[in-house]
Amino acid sequence: MTQTAKPADRPLSPHVFIYRWPLASLLSITHRITGIGLTIGTLLLTSWIVSATHGGDSYAAFTAFIGSPFGYFLLLGFSLALFYHLCNGIRHLFWDAGMNFEIAQTNSGNWLVLSGTVVLTAAAWLLALM
Repeated sequence: MTQTAKPADRPLSPHVFIYRWPLASLLSITHRITGIGLTIGTLLLTSWIVSATHGGDSYAAFTAFIGSPFGYFLLLGFSLALFYHLCNGIRHLFWDAGMNFEIAQTNSGNWLVLSGTVVLTAAAWLLALM
């Protein structure tokens, strides 16, 4: 008869809420979330086109909705998601080419994605509001 080994008294792996995630993993998760958000946000674009085909009253109602503070909030979120997904997608193209896998390069790429998102979103809103 064989004896079973007693489990070692060792610490368990850190819980997901205690473990500090690297920025690259957070950006990867956010990339997936923004992809879903962009898919849902495309319904906003579709609603705009459909309202234009249904006549002036429908289009005026949609324009009033999108011109409200909540509408601007939706547009800001959509543009942030769009530019973030674009910048992070470009970074993934570099990764697909086998580049920027060193930790220092990945960290600088993380910050380039975030800063590029902010700069492109601010530029788009400044040009749109002029």
